[in-house]
Amino acid sequence: MADSSASRLAVIHRHLTKDSDEKAGPKVPSSIPKKRQELLRWNGWGYEDSGFVLNNLGTEQNPKYVFTFSGSRYEIASADLPHFYEWAYNTIGIQPSRKKDPQGEPSYPPPIINEGFVSELKNTNITFSFEGMDRLFRAHGHTLHDIALLRGGQFLRIPDVVVWPECHSHVEELITLASKHNVAIVPIGGGTNVTGAVDCKQDERRMIVSLDTSQMNQILWIDDGNLVAHVESGIIGKDLEDRLQTRGYTTGHEPDSYEFSSLGGWVATRASGMKKNRYGNIEDLVVALRAVTPSGEWRSSGTYPRVSTGPDMNHVMIGSEGTLGVVTEVTIKIRPIPPVRKYASFVFPDFDCGVKFMRQVARDRCQPASLRLMDNQQFQFGQALRPSKGPFGLILDGFKNFYLTRLKGLDIDKICVATIVMEGTVKEVAIQEEKLTGIGLEFQGIPAGEHNGKRGYQLTFAIAYIRDIGLDYGVVAESFETSVPWDRVVNVVNNTKSRLEKECSDRKFSHSFISARVTQVYDAGACIYFYFGFNYGTMTMLQAVEVYEELEIIARNEIMASGGSLSHHHGVGKIRKKWLPSILTSNAINVLHSIKSTVDPQNIMAAGNLVFD
Repeated sequence: MADSSASRLAVIHRHLTKDSDEKAGPKVPSSIPKKRQELLRWNGWGYEDSGFVLNNLGTEQNPKYVFTFSGSRYEIASADLPHFYEWAYNTIGIQPSRKKDPQGEPSYPPPIINEGFVSELKNTNITFSFEGMDRLFRAHGHTLHDIALLRGGQFLRIPDVVVWPECHSHVEELITLASKHNVAIVPIGGGTNVTGAVDCKQDERRMIVSLDTSQMNQILWIDDGNLVAHVESGIIGKDLEDRLQTRGYTTGHEPDSYEFSSLGGWVATRASGMKKNRYGNIEDLVVALRAVTPSGEWRSSGTYPRVSTGPDMNHVMIGSEGTLGVVTEVTIKIRPIPPVRKYASFVFPDFDCGVKFMRQVARDRCQPASLRLMDNQQFQFGQALRPSKGPFGLILDGFKNFYLTRLKGLDIDKICVATIVMEGTVKEVAIQEEKLTGIGLEFQGIPAGEHNGKRGYQLTFAIAYIRDIGLDYGVVAESFETSVPWDRVVNVVNNTKSRLEKECSDRKFSHSFISARVTQVYDAGACIYFYFGFNYGTMTMLQAVEVYEELEIIARNEIMASGGSLSHHHGVGKIRKKWLPSILTSNAINVLHSIKSTVDPQNIMAAGNLVFD
């Protein structure tokens, strides 16, 4: 006999809300501890034991400067990088004699206390902290402005208390208490955002609670038959991958920040990863989700592959940036670990040829797991990061230089490089490689080997540390991204780079750097990542950051005027919300406000992102 509708719904509800005692095995601790400052750099990116270091291997009279990378977490670590200093000196004007003295620790206000909320919080089983460093660590993301403030600036508003819920019911308790006592909640996952998304609004007079999801980090269950996993939202990307791989699975979702960013953060910002081509963006991976809003629970009706029951309510939460509720659990697609992973790379005579190659790959629907195209500036930057001893050394040296420039007639100052990651069965990878090689040759590409492809992919995780060493020597730098239709890719890159080069020239900057890479490929277009920085000379760091922010606004206006989007995957936060009225209709904005007033009439979820103030 068929189940009644009520029985079926009960089964679905149990499937989505399994209790903690049904987890597979004991609770696994997060790789990121509650006191994140014990492991992570409190005033910069990444692990405390990792980063670029400038050493003098000579004498004071006859110096020989060489960069190294500390720690042992990355392949680049512990190797001398002799070419990097020359690049940094010539391109962005780093000079050891001009190292900036530390400005000291930042200042921040004492906490605002809501006595009623705190009194009831103490009667729960939820861990909390009023310690200054715990509060400060969750008062920021990783914008250039955030890091500059951490180096001696003044935070006008930070969270008043940090709470660490360990399950969905803890979040329900917290949201209920916050609604009762009119307390503001700002959720934080990995804290890697670059949009000001977790910054506290300066005019918020209520007590602000930083809801740290990091201890909600369990895989609640895995469904081998349907290839889905139900996971708590605070799990860090690398933890998720490591644990899934012990069971033979992967999500395939690898944003540049996946060592530190969380599943809930990916959902909240509509994230994308480097292997999007094979596995999809986060909205493609989410099957169902569970969240807590001030008006009650928000939950998918089941773990269906697809439904046609009106607008997709999952997508109200995906991209909501902490403004509507707290995502607590996510049912996500998983895949068996592919038996083969192979890397490859191509050198193209110029950026136009590289883009044409990317476009044809998309047109033929033969995208590998990852396909990225670096312009000439990024190519030369990547070459500068090669160690002194490696299997190939600099591609610009010796025979390779002769081969590329003489036999092939390429201009070293114009060439660009595509790096490729292929995944699948032996047969699938062989077919991909054959197709990609054919298309590459069609657009004057020269195969550059598996080693260069692998190195280019893995270097991504170490490059994020460069901004910190730049700040030590008077350079401000940041990245920003956009998505662009295929017929506008080259124009958006050229126009944006030209505009920033002119702005830097008009301001008489001694050194600046602007580069671009195409990082994700779609049928209708691509994602472009820009990297921009300049040597700020005699300015203070905070003055330089203000100038950088002004120039990034100019660059964003140029991007959008040339056909690019406001954001591809970083989200809106607070630093991009000024553009929303120009890209959303008044009707769309009214709909967003209506949703907000329905699920959060008191503005308890007071992150202040998107269109909400």
